Amino acid sequence: MPRFVAFLRAINVGGRTVTMDRLREVFRDLGLDEVETFIASGNVLFRTGARSSAGLERKIEAALERSLGYEVATFLRTVDDVIALAEMQPFPPSAMTSEATLYVGFLAGPLDGAAEQRILAFRTEVDDFRVIGREVFWLCRTRQVESKFSNAAFERALRVRATFRGINTVRRLATRVGPGASGVRPGRAQHPDRDSK
Repeated sequence: MPRFVAFLRAINVGGRTVTMDRLREVFRDLGLDEVETFIASGNVLFRTGARSSAGLERKIEAALERSLGYEVATFLRTVDDVIALAEMQPFPPSAMTSEATLYVGFLAGPLDGAAEQRILAFRTEVDDFRVIGREVFWLCRTRQVESKFSNAAFERALRVRATFRGINTVRRLATRVGPGASGVRPGRAQHPDRDSK
């Protein structure tokens, strides 16, 4: 059966605390197999025979809302998707200075041209962006506290839901999920994943 990673939005923010045991239980109750969680920012690995990832996303979201009492946007990617993202270089090597940190924003689907232009309006001397498929790559050239960008501002401007992960989290996931990730090199340490600030 195919293996997927579910990236969950804002599972443990705003005073909410969900144990990883409880999170795994919600996924197992849906009949998903080999359920694992990866760090506490809302990353769940599992296997399923389901053919429609969009339908499965909705099913997981509904189960999480029933169990937790609040909405949790869910973004599914295959293991191959995660490995490809970990190996991607959306910015030139010269941009990846020792102070820079790269984040991956997961979306439900590709953006249209107008939405891409709204993302580019967030560009500053601190922040830069690239849109590739269903992902937005955010390069923060210095400390996050010096950035005016946030997931909340992003969602308001584009009227879409998203969740962001640091590239090191994505690379560690790629290393974990299979032999196809053997060429992935871990990057430098980063700040915690930025989900809904």
